[in-house]
Amino acid sequence: MAGKLAVIGAGLMGSGIAQVSAQAGWEVVLRDITDEALTRGREGIERSLDRFVAKERITAADAQAALGRVTTTTDLEAAADADIVVEAVFERIDVKREIFRALDGIVKDDAILATNTSAIPITKIAAVTERPERVVGTHFFSPVPMMRLCELVRGLKTTDETLARAREFAESTGKTCVVVNRDVAGFVTTRLISALVVEAARLYESGVASAEDIDTACRLGFGHAMGPLETADLTGVDILLHATENIWTECREDKFAPPELMRRMVDAGDLGRKSGAGFHDHRADG
Repeated sequence: MAGKLAVIGAGLMGSGIAQVSAQAGWEVVLRDITDEALTRGREGIERSLDRFVAKERITAADAQAALGRVTTTTDLEAAADADIVVEAVFERIDVKREIFRALDGIVKDDAILATNTSAIPITKIAAVTERPERVVGTHFFSPVPMMRLCELVRGLKTTDETLARAREFAESTGKTCVVVNRDVAGFVTTRLISALVVEAARLYESGVASAEDIDTACRLGFGHAMGPLETADLTGVDILLHATENIWTECREDKFAPPELMRRMVDAGDLGRKSGAGFHDHRADG
């Protein structure tokens, strides 16, 4: 299926999506608002490809070919000839709507507009465009080159054709897809992990058990690869807090109401692995 892809946002998610797409043969333009962000994104792709080469998962020639299929720009107009555009910016609906409103007047008529949101209803984003039927959720997971899942989410007006093209794209990058047929906030995966993290944080906050024992219980008792508080630290306590708040704001279900502890951790800068401290101490992680 490989064609032309535009990825909006050169952060960890955007650069990861650009990498796996380029490896699959897509011609990718990676767009961000600063040259510094684009440099970081491209360097991240290079480091990731180098690791794959070192592990003999791909050849050096394949890595160079993939990198050669990625161009960078600060110009949103570069998405004009893309067959699919994937937005992968921060989880703020006002930012996403601004981007989709602009893209609606730039991309060609048959282009698919996809959002990598993990919690915001697709319909809320699609509503600012004149083509809501061509808007779809493509929720990739971090780190994108390693994680095999892509959650496809239908907005209220997303057509079968749009969903099929989004699936074809995601599967071309090696992902296994699950389909969310009703546009609920948080979809399937974020609702599940948010409810689990919220309850785990409450247990820890109230002194029922240590963070280590809560995570061990989930790993050994339920066969989870990683406990919920470990997952929060890996994802970012701030990111999970924001996603959970998005769900709670939409549905007002108590199970998604973030505990005070998570808010205070974010206030204090204890964001998990990226800050060196979260529910666990990560200062020795390097």
